[in-house]
Amino acid sequence: MAGDKLDTAAPIDNRMPGAPKSGHGTIPWEMKGELILNCNCTVFCPCVISLGDHPPTEGTCMGWAGIRIDKGFYGDADLSGLNVGLLLEIPGRMGRGNWKAAAYIDERASNEAYLGLIDIMSGKARGTTGLFKVLVSEFLGAERAPISYETEGKTRRLMVGRKINGEITPVPGKGGEDIVVTNTEYWMGPDITVARAGKGKVRAFGRVWDFDGKSAEICQIDWHGPN
Repeated sequence: MAGDKLDTAAPIDNRMPGAPKSGHGTIPWEMKGELILNCNCTVFCPCVISLGDHPPTEGTCMGWAGIRIDKGFYGDADLSGLNVGLLLEIPGRMGRGNWKAAAYIDERASNEAYLGLIDIMSGKARGTTGLFKVLVSEFLGAERAPISYETEGKTRRLMVGRKINGEITPVPGKGGEDIVVTNTEYWMGPDITVARAGKGKVRAFGRVWDFDGKSAEICQIDWHGPN
């Protein structure tokens, strides 16, 4: 059933970090597409430029993210066309770690793709997202869910079942063009579009958040591993 955890009888390992599993950190993988993120910071989140050296504007960072995978694979598993939702909670400066995280995986994913995406999002697959294994101290869980990621004009919308309902739009700059922070060392990607959430509602894993009007980001991703 959509939104339910995968049958515990299946060979799933959704803890982070967790017991070793054959192939962890050795399987080639790639994800190209787009990521959107909305957090509780006032516009604009300082982590992009400070790389986590500056504390979140509200002291503790809470946020959700959505990933649209245009093209991707994990070993032999095809990830193209799938979507992912993330929940993040960071108690202070991003670089200090002690994060809490959870993942929602597209219900259309094959079992191999589902497990591969958990490895990627947990950092076990190494590569671009490998820092998650170091920064995340508590993995709240991973679940299958119906996930839609839609673009209308410049607005992006993410729906993760009844868990996440988000909508973000770029903040207009001079002449109505997007404001883009370029050439950064931000882990998601070098070019980040400054955005604001028109809607940012979360009801998941005991969290009830509302980040309407708060900071948001849009980033084209080109992630890979294990190197």
